[in-house]
Amino acid sequence: MTLLFDDSKKLEKALGEEAAGVLINILEKQEEAANRELATKADLERGLRELELRLEYRLTMRLGAIAASSIAIVAAVVKFLS
Repeated sequence: MTLLFDDSKKLEKALGEEAAGVLINILEKQEEAANRELATKADLERGLRELELRLEYRLTMRLGAIAASSIAIVAAVVKFLS
């Protein structure tokens, strides 16, 4: 919400130059603080990528556990039938 030149001049006319300067400074600081809290597209993409990697890791671990369990079961059945 950067103040336009016309807006600044209107404030100066209504409040005086010094008061308008103080108000404009306060508004600009608030805008900067608000912008620091906004998520950018890059932030969202990075977050999605991290989530994707975590899910991929968890799925790989689960599939590995299932494969190991299956092999153990088959080995036990083969040993039992021998």
